Amino acid sequence: MSTSFETYQKRKLLTSYFSVVISISLVLFMVGVLGLLVINTKKVSDILKEKVTITLFLKNNLAKDSIKNIQQKLKKTPYVKSVHFITKKQAAKDLVASTGEDFVEFLGYNPLRNAFSLRLKAAYVTTKRVDSLATSFKKMAFVNDVNYDKPLIALLTKNINKISFWILILSIAFTVISVLIINSSIRLSIYAKRFIIKTMQMVGATKGFIRRPFIWQNIKLGLIGAIIADIGLGISVFYINKYIPILQLLQNKIELGILFLGIFVLSIIITWFSTFFAAQRFLNLRTNDLY
Repeated sequence: MSTSFETYQKRKLLTSYFSVVISISLVLFMVGVLGLLVINTKKVSDILKEKVTITLFLKNNLAKDSIKNIQQKLKKTPYVKSVHFITKKQAAKDLVASTGEDFVEFLGYNPLRNAFSLRLKAAYVTTKRVDSLATSFKKMAFVNDVNYDKPLIALLTKNINKISFWILILSIAFTVISVLIINSSIRLSIYAKRFIIKTMQMVGATKGFIRRPFIWQNIKLGLIGAIIADIGLGISVFYINKYIPILQLLQNKIELGILFLGIFVLSIIITWFSTFFAAQRFLNLRTNDLY
């Protein structure tokens, strides 16, 4: 009879531990996915910003050597990501291909100009900075005119700021929910042992002595949950990198390392605090309140 009871108790204990580990691992995995989203929000926004181009139309009297020298100088500027030289002949071909009308044949000459197509670094793609750069470009001796899509830049900046704000709100809300879920799981596991806690207290054990094994036990369960969460996150990163290579997730080794380590740290912090306060609650209860 006693053997059956002990087997039942062990099975119940293992079930309790299993539920805590699963709860912690699932919640930490979702936190990790959200962290991955936060990390890559900036990267995605940078990719979009660096697709924006500024076209510098050149004056007609520039020699080929001068154009090459200007191109090299532009490449070395801190705000330029890339510079592509477009001849007026190539520009005419592109325009004819897009419109389907041969305006060169109709006019008898090519009215277009040689141009530089500039892609700026993401940090400089804001309405204010691009306007300032455009003004500077217009003052340069070799530039005839400057063209860029100002409404597109304004819309892009606005939408990126809006998305970043809501991701931040979502991150805070989900972190709070995660803490509450893990806290509830740990409280339930300690609730099942409330009579053991009160018995130890009645025989003279101090609160610190009673809390300690519960804290260490749940920290171990939290670390197991963190390992499972990190494995799941690692698999997710691998497949995201495989099917969306533009994000280049595996190149962010430092950021990924911080994220994976952060999951371990978060599991320790949450399990420690949750266990401490849950155990303290039952330690402070009177015997009659345990039922």
